[in-house]
Amino acid sequence: MTIKLGVPSKGRLMEKTFDWFGARGVTLTRTGSEREYAGAVEGVEGVDLVLLSAGEIPRELAAGRIHLGVTGNDLIQEKLVQWDQKVEPLAALGFGHANLIVAVPQCWVDVDTLDDLDGAAAAFRARHGFRMRIATKYHRLVRDYLRRGGVADYQLVDSQGATEGTVKNLTAEAIADITSTGETLRANHLKILDEPPVLESQATLFRSRVAEQSDDERAALRGLIDQLKV
Repeated sequence: MTIKLGVPSKGRLMEKTFDWFGARGVTLTRTGSEREYAGAVEGVEGVDLVLLSAGEIPRELAAGRIHLGVTGNDLIQEKLVQWDQKVEPLAALGFGHANLIVAVPQCWVDVDTLDDLDGAAAAFRARHGFRMRIATKYHRLVRDYLRRGGVADYQLVDSQGATEGTVKNLTAEAIADITSTGETLRANHLKILDEPPVLESQATLFRSRVAEQSDDERAALRGLIDQLKV
């Protein structure tokens, strides 16, 4: 049996993850064609590479089907209830930085804080007869954030596509989404509330707390962690 390491299967996250491991003497390579999710690990014994989408990695860690995984802490905290009982962060990798923020139309000149948003939501419901819609992929995190901020009279609507475009397309009045530079928000005439972000995220190496391990797997995991110095 071997330790299973889950890594994003494509794009800059995969490339940066490969670079991070490579700088620590562990070489990760993708094998086969672009359609094959197969890979190899060199520089440490007893570790298999599993290529997955970043969104699948939290679920696989929580189910114990992989022992280690690289994904954003935003996905871990959104997808896993009581996430800290299921996974343990081992190392922040220093890339994939993004903030989960709440943004409103730039023309809402009097809405800059959560208190302002609460007032706007109450006024919107009084005027239109339904709750202000906030489009997001991050229902759990955003709901908790708005509750702590005292915002009521809103509804979260699911967005799995271009969240920034939902206001322009009249399917939402505001959004909560991940952003790194804010350029897409500005291009869609949105502004970020003048508040701390819902969450500051980056790519992180997580260990599953629930994955079963044989003695050999435990030794392989220790060897990998020692090699990575995390």
